[in-house]
Amino acid sequence: MAAKANDVDAIWDDWKSAVTMTASEISSWLDTDQSKEVGQKDDGSGESIGHRSGRRIVTILGTKKGDLTVSDIEHMHKVVGYVKRHTAQKPDSDVEHSRWRYSLMNWGNDPLKKV
Repeated sequence: MAAKANDVDAIWDDWKSAVTMTASEISSWLDTDQSKEVGQKDDGSGESIGHRSGRRIVTILGTKKGDLTVSDIEHMHKVVGYVKRHTAQKPDSDVEHSRWRYSLMNWGNDPLKKV
């Protein structure tokens, strides 16, 4: 079931600002050891919440705006909230090779990427 247009419109711009990586960039990133080593593990799968989110983001990026489901919109809100909270915790030291950056990249945001 597709989400209501006003729900999509309410999150769309924030989503586009938060997710700075393309679907192919995220997919490639998720295959790296660095991606798999960061983030909170929430169950017995060994996969972090952020890594799982990254896979979902790739799917959402491949979905037409009009075909987004209510569940997709809810996940988009979750991603925007995470990126806003996490970017506010930017470390003072090396950002490029930081767990902070790697975690954000699992959520589709590369803080070093110029958009």
